[in-house]
Amino acid sequence: MKFILKFVAIAIFGMLFSCVSSKKYDQLLGKKVRLEGDYAECSDSLNGLKNKYKITKNDAEKFQSLAKKLFGDSSNLGEKFARATTLLNEQNGISDRLRKDYKDLLANYSSESNKMSANLAKKENQLLDMEKSLQETKAQNDKLSANLKEREMRVAELEAVLKKKDAAVNDLKNKVTNALLAFNDKDLTVNIKNGKVYVSLSEQLLFKSGSTELDKKGKDAIKKLATVLKTNDDVNVMVEGHTDDVPVAKGAASFSDNWDLSVLRATQITRILIENEVNPQKVIPAGRSEYVPLNEGKTAEIRQKNRRTEIILTPKLDELFKILEAN
Repeated sequence: MKFILKFVAIAIFGMLFSCVSSKKYDQLLGKKVRLEGDYAECSDSLNGLKNKYKITKNDAEKFQSLAKKLFGDSSNLGEKFARATTLLNEQNGISDRLRKDYKDLLANYSSESNKMSANLAKKENQLLDMEKSLQETKAQNDKLSANLKEREMRVAELEAVLKKKDAAVNDLKNKVTNALLAFNDKDLTVNIKNGKVYVSLSEQLLFKSGSTELDKKGKDAIKKLATVLKTNDDVNVMVEGHTDDVPVAKGAASFSDNWDLSVLRATQITRILIENEVNPQKVIPAGRSEYVPLNEGKTAEIRQKNRRTEIILTPKLDELFKILEAN
């Protein structure tokens, strides 16, 4: 552009100071006008280009800054991408292992599931059996509970009967004791043993040695006892004869041994009781010979104690037996 301006100025000065024709001058002048117009256009274009250059330069600077930033971001993104790629590879490895573990677990689960299903079916059957057994046990318990209540009632009845029997035994003992107060304690004792009243009478109170005939004093004792027993028809009477271990004297006419002697003495006492209105259906005579001694000793004193008659009084236990049979 500067070159053109210089060229125009030279041409003008040349036209002014050289001798040129008017036609030439007009041509040059027209050219000058055109050149000036072109100059103006070029100047405007130049200014426009300068403005565009500034804008383009600013944009270029912005683009360079943006590119620099993008380059930095790209580096960061590249590093992040590399790290992400590494992590992805690691995750893929973990995922592969997890898939394998899952497949193994699935296979094991299937096997264990089959086992558990079989065990569950077995347990269900066992549970059904247990429920059935429980119901049967409950039914048995209900039955046992009912039986227990019934037994408790019977036990209460039994206790009441036993108390009644004990009271009857004590009452009988007191009556017998009172009836026989006149006799010596050495010759006659009254005791309760095993729920029975034992009246023990010595030989010297009842019989002479080796005899089966009752002495008068012995008869009196048996008669007094009969007065008590005939008014107590619910008492069973056992008359037991006992001897010592000394054999009977040879030549005795009425008996051959201690068995005979013990039985005959018990029978004799039984007759006296019956003669004095004791129910014969309630009296049983028995001979025990020498085989149930009070003492195993061999002295004369011990043998004398062993020679005795025991009258065992047992209250009737029909009511008690009915309760026991019901159980």
